[in-house]
Amino acid sequence: MKLRVREIALYAMLGALMYSTKLVTDLLPNVNVLGALAIAYTLVYRKKALYPIYIFVLLTGIFAGFATWWIPYLYIWAILWAAAMLLPRDVAAKENRLIYMVACAAFGLLFGTLYAPGQALLFGLDFRGAIAWIIAGLPWDLVHGVSNFFMGLLIVPVAKLLQKLERSRPKPRNC
Repeated sequence: MKLRVREIALYAMLGALMYSTKLVTDLLPNVNVLGALAIAYTLVYRKKALYPIYIFVLLTGIFAGFATWWIPYLYIWAILWAAAMLLPRDVAAKENRLIYMVACAAFGLLFGTLYAPGQALLFGLDFRGAIAWIIAGLPWDLVHGVSNFFMGLLIVPVAKLLQKLERSRPKPRNC
């Protein structure tokens, strides 16, 4: 995929927006707008949504440290992106708002379960150890899922804004 300078700048800013919102919400464990932003980006930019999503992942590693906790981020966000690619793209349809919110909530609820294979491989956990790790994190996943459901209210407005910005941008000139 060939990117124009405008797209590079846009995706960098969207990735930085994801990272900065994470910093702002870090005081509330497992409450953030990341899933909603990733879904909105995917609804609008499709395959290219991977750019801002992985800029966020890279920034997280740079500023929080490339430690073992970061490695599962490499696949977890791709799973959310892939799931979002399957969602209906008509952000104007009222029934899709609830679908987006449920998808966002499901990601939060399943975050620990999605994280578990990475933990198991990195720390040599057997199946029982991985299940115990998942069960221990269930209260946090519940908080994550419920907060993601409500943060999912932002998916449609963000996607509509991004669509509007895409329609209003000037066409590139041929030189």
